Amino acid sequence: MKKHLMTSAFLAATLASGSALAMDNMKVGVWGDNQSVADGTVTAKKVVAEENGWLVVHRTDESGKPGPVVAHAPLRKGKNSDVAAILTEDVKSGDMLMLMLHSEDGGMKTGIFEYTLGAKEDGPIKKDGKLVMKTITAK
Repeated sequence: MKKHLMTSAFLAATLASGSALAMDNMKVGVWGDNQSVADGTVTAKKVVAEENGWLVVHRTDESGKPGPVVAHAPLRKGKNSDVAAILTEDVKSGDMLMLMLHSEDGGMKTGIFEYTLGAKEDGPIKKDGKLVMKTITAK
């Protein structure tokens, strides 16, 4: 009986940690590292989205405010891996970039990125009042 209880406790702990891991893997967010942009792209290692939308790359600086958009790439609902956005402007080594999750809502056309800085069309997604993003530095 004692062995059975220990086995049950171990199994319950294992299942709970597995559930926590599964939830962590599906937490909405953007993950990326400092990287070379010599090939004309910026890549997010992982993006988890609650809906179809966009990975948008903004210029930024030490102030932490999003600036002009320099790249974007479509996202599907759920986990997206190795999302590459093609740069539409020159980005130099040392430039700070903000990889940000944007919605597909509010625009006139589905599948067409319509956001301009400050607009509501295909705008940024916030969780708990904060932008869903990761700041990196171009190498």
